[in-house]
This record gives sequence, C-alpha cells and structure tokens, in this order.
Amino acid sequence: MLHRSKSLTRPVLACSGLLFAAGISSAMAADPTGDWRVADGVANIRVAQCNGSMWGAVAWEKTPGGRDTNNPDTAKQSRPTLGMPILLDMKKKAGADSWEGEVYNAKDGKTYESSITPTDANHLEIRGCVLGFLCGGETWTRVGPPIPSSPANSMAKGTAKPAAPAPKVAAAPAHEPRTTGAVTGSSGKPGQAGQKTASADTVGDICLLPEIAHAH
Repeated sequence: MLHRSKSLTRPVLACSGLLFAAGISSAMAADPTGDWRVADGVANIRVAQCNGSMWGAVAWEKTPGGRDTNNPDTAKQSRPTLGMPILLDMKKKAGADSWEGEVYNAKDGKTYESSITPTDANHLEIRGCVLGFLCGGETWTRVGPPIPSSPANSMAKGTAKPAAPAPKVAAAPAHEPRTTGAVTGSSGKPGQAGQKTASADTVGDICLLPEIAHAH
C-alpha cells in the first residue's frame, strides 16, 4: 500500500487555504454595498442593492441638520440631506466589477453620469462626468460591512413593511455615528470596539426610503 507523504500534503493544504482566502477577498472587493466615508469626511454614504440596482443615500453627517438648498427644484430645497439619495439607480456593467448610473451633487444641485468601482475590500472609487467629459472622481473608505440582500431590499417598491432589525455591530467612537459595520476614528482608520456612540442610526434600510422605494 502506498502512503502519501505528510510533507507533500501540508503544502497542498496551505495552498488551498490561500486560494480560499483570496477568493473571499476578491468577493468582498467586488461588493460596493455598505457604509462609506466620503473623501472629505463630511458624510457617510450607505450603498445597498434595491430593486436590482445600486443606490446610495446619506447615512450620517458630520454637521447635522443639512438641507438640500442648492436643488433647482424649489420643493426639494428644504428636504434634509440626511437620508437623501446620492447614487441613483446604478446598474452592473457587463464583465466588470463596476456599476453605472447617476450621482446627485448637493453642492451644486446637479446630477451627473457616474460609476462606482470597488478597488479593494475597503475602498470605493466614484467617478462623475458632465456630458461624457470633464470627468473627475474620488475614493471613499469603508466604515461598515457589506449589506446582504434581504426581502426588504428586493421588495422595497411599494412596500409598507418596516425595516428588518439592524444586526448587532461594534459601537462607534463618541464623535462618530453607529453604522452597519466597523467603527472608525476621525482619521478614517478602524477604531476600537466598545466605544460609545453619540447618536443612533436613523436612516436604516435605504431601500425603504420613499425616494428609492418608489423610484421605478
């Protein structure tokens, strides 16, 4: 009877483990859902899949009480920026880990063609263009884990169902909001678990926000 050498088996198992870990890392890198800190640190954007498209809404503001004062629609100029949709109806690009749609820029009240692309598990590149040119972009940093698909995500259109209870997560530092994922300090680097939060998450499942739930 032939016996397999243990010295040969161990490298094979180690290699398999590395391939498995690489597969997980690749899968996370391709997932744009979760909470993301914008480049200048003034807000977190929560991205989730709603009705087959990616949407993003403001989930936290560094300066609370913002209003959409630059919106050309006067009826919307008094709406709170907290919970306001930013990434609009973004569709998966065939053959690429990228989603294309529109982005609303509250600084000038205009909507631009846009794309989002996870560059790794913790960074999301967003690019916007005016009429196909004058393109610019920035990189957002992950502050919350990917958001799994749920009945609320897939059935948000026209539903009156309440959002599912939020999963238990580590609390954020005292000056940061509690999000759906890992905590961060003011520098955007991961913080320590167990720190207290100053305010509760009031946005919840963005797929249930009226402007997103009734978009189609």
